[in-house]
Amino acid sequence: MADELVKDFTVKRLDEMEAAWGGSFIRARASLGVTSFGMQVNELPPDSGDNYPEHDHLFDGQEEVYLLLGGSADLQLPGSTVALDSETFVRVGPATRRRLRTGPDGARVLVIGGKPDSAYEPAVNSGLGAPEVVPCPTASSAMMPDGPLAQMS
Repeated sequence: MADELVKDFTVKRLDEMEAAWGGSFIRARASLGVTSFGMQVNELPPDSGDNYPEHDHLFDGQEEVYLLLGGSADLQLPGSTVALDSETFVRVGPATRRRLRTGPDGARVLVIGGKPDSAYEPAVNSGLGAPEVVPCPTASSAMMPDGPLAQMS
């Protein structure tokens, strides 16, 4: 008698996943049931300005990896701007400030996060049905007028 193969997988199209913040934050991790690392897709409008807040991850120790899935965007880092494309992965450490800025076509960006040498703990805003809050106390954006000022020019 042959052993039955384990069938533990989830398949979802992006348009089947839960979105927040007017569709700009797609909860890919929660929608797929991933529990070991963070993952979201950001759908940003053309010439996004500061719709995607400048931030770091000192508060939770996460590092992030960015990959452009479509459109055009730059990842702005202290002293450097990286033009994202579909073949270039960018890792950003927890203490490094970062922000995305899109071009005239807008952008779809995959962001994967995890905490080095620790078990993953989902952010308060990343679960299905979670509140639309920005848990990062150092995030700066015109969307958060009471937040800190941007540190990068």
